[in-house]
Amino acid sequence: MSENTLNLGSPALPDKAEQSATFEDVLRARDRLKVLKTRAAKSSLRLLWLLAGPGVLVMLGENDGPSMVSYATTGATYGIGFFAPFILLTFLMSYFVQEMTVRLGVATHRGHSELIFQRFGPFWGYFAMGDLVFGNLLTLVTEFIAIQAGGLYFGLPSWLSVAIGVALVLGSLGFRRYVTWERALMGLAAFNLLFVPAALLAHPDGAALGHALATWGPLPGGFTTAFLTLVLANVGATVTPWMIFFQQSAVVDKGMTRADLPQGRMDTAIGAILAAVAAIATLVATAPLFAAKVDVSQFASGADFATALQPLIGTTGATLFALGIVEAGLVAAMTISTSSSYSLAETVSARHSLNLNFANGRLFYGAAIVSTLLAAGIVLIPGAPLLAMTLTVNVIATLLMAPALLLLLLLANDREIMGDLANGRWANLAGGTIVIAIALVGALYGVITTFPSLLPK
Repeated sequence: MSENTLNLGSPALPDKAEQSATFEDVLRARDRLKVLKTRAAKSSLRLLWLLAGPGVLVMLGENDGPSMVSYATTGATYGIGFFAPFILLTFLMSYFVQEMTVRLGVATHRGHSELIFQRFGPFWGYFAMGDLVFGNLLTLVTEFIAIQAGGLYFGLPSWLSVAIGVALVLGSLGFRRYVTWERALMGLAAFNLLFVPAALLAHPDGAALGHALATWGPLPGGFTTAFLTLVLANVGATVTPWMIFFQQSAVVDKGMTRADLPQGRMDTAIGAILAAVAAIATLVATAPLFAAKVDVSQFASGADFATALQPLIGTTGATLFALGIVEAGLVAAMTISTSSSYSLAETVSARHSLNLNFANGRLFYGAAIVSTLLAAGIVLIPGAPLLAMTLTVNVIATLLMAPALLLLLLLANDREIMGDLANGRWANLAGGTIVIAIALVGALYGVITTFPSLLPK
């Protein structure tokens, strides 16, 4: 795959027809044969099932440990009035961004890092890879913080819960089959919806939630640095650089083609809807802490939220919340470590596929293993400020998003490689608006943290 060079004179990138077939090609061809037979049989639901995966995983994977803690902190600090519709808006933004990655994947058959490197040259290729790997390592740390936090709620020592998390993440690489890995993760990702029954056990006011969604409720406390930090954290909980790299590479690894684009879009939309439901449910589940005026600024991790919620939503609700935090960390650790592997291997022209065996994919699997072990080790450092790290990572992800989005827009508008799948007017309007909005919010955050006296007293 990565040995090909970019043909700048053609409307799309060349396939691998000039190369001899590898075992990973054979595995991918078997999966494609099922798709072709299903399409010929006009079985639309089965076709969607076969092609679903990258979109659902990227959206539910982004409902990760720091994201769910960000939503929990938001609900406990501000309730649901302002942030429930805001979260819906961020997932709409996320859909527009990720839909572009699907089109890039099916049009070019290249992962995102590989495409940047070949289209813009080594400087931008290494810049994009460095940006991603740095952000992913920070995020991986917070995923193990989430796993550790869930374990603490159930009485497990930190080292044991982290060790179990590492074993499961590394064990997922042992499938050596993309479709098996994908289906296993989709099954695990479904447990992100544990936050829904936890929210129901909080006995929310349905009319108040509907009113907030319809009218964009008021903001308690006014415009402060804390509010802007949570705005950035909530944006970083839904729109982050790793998502772009992961979904495009997964689309390519899955072998999706232009004919699969409608299902790819539906897959992404379904993932966005499910993730938005779980995110708002987390907001609702922790809103009782806001009503009880609980100060969450002293909480050390997600386990403290579950413990504080126990007298308010019951033992069952708090247990579901803690299990949801563990699931969020696990799924994200699996997808984010794979995202780093794809990016690193694509940039240095090494083989990159979950269909590879370990001998042929040493760099690909090695990157995931090393990053996982390093992140897990950092979490076990005594006295680390875990909750502050969790919230800060989402803020950093938001600040890193503008350059990643700009490169994405340039590629999506490149008709030489995209052909008729290039961005149209409305896609550019949506994408440009998102870039400008994220850049402005990030700049505003920088200004008010540097000059806090500018804020109203």
